[in-house]
Amino acid sequence: MTLPYQEGSVFAVPLRNGGYALGVVARVTDEKFGGAALLGYFFGPKRASVPSRQVIDSLEPSEALKVIIFGDLSLLNGEWPIIDRVSDWRRRDWPLPDFARKDDISKRAWRVHYSDDNLLQPLSEESEPYDSSLERNTSYGAGAVELLLTRLLG
Repeated sequence: MTLPYQEGSVFAVPLRNGGYALGVVARVTDEKFGGAALLGYFFGPKRASVPSRQVIDSLEPSEALKVIIFGDLSLLNGEWPIIDRVSDWRRRDWPLPDFARKDDISKRAWRVHYSDDNLLQPLSEESEPYDSSLERNTSYGAGAVELLLTRLLG
């Protein structure tokens, strides 16, 4: 199956209260690993309509609201329109961060490292402070991404 997206694809995420946020596909899990997990950089501000190419060219990874792992269902079924692609896409400009796996009962945490090609299986984990500011190690479904961005962008 040919995917409608690739690394560097820019897409619009409809917010639950109207308007759009933007996302950039920064990593695609290689199909040989048996799943569809993507790393996305997500941006505000809330936009009234799907933005133009000029807005896409101004996106900077350091300005992302969230960098998270998510599923591709809404990209596949067209609910999240793919707008274009980042000009001169280079993986190194959009790094894969570490995440924090937290156990809320024991108040322990671990820093989780992934491979650039497989977001389904961590490469390694090491102890991390429980109050770490790293994004939680979780995979968001489309609805969860929409709710999260709606909350963040009002």
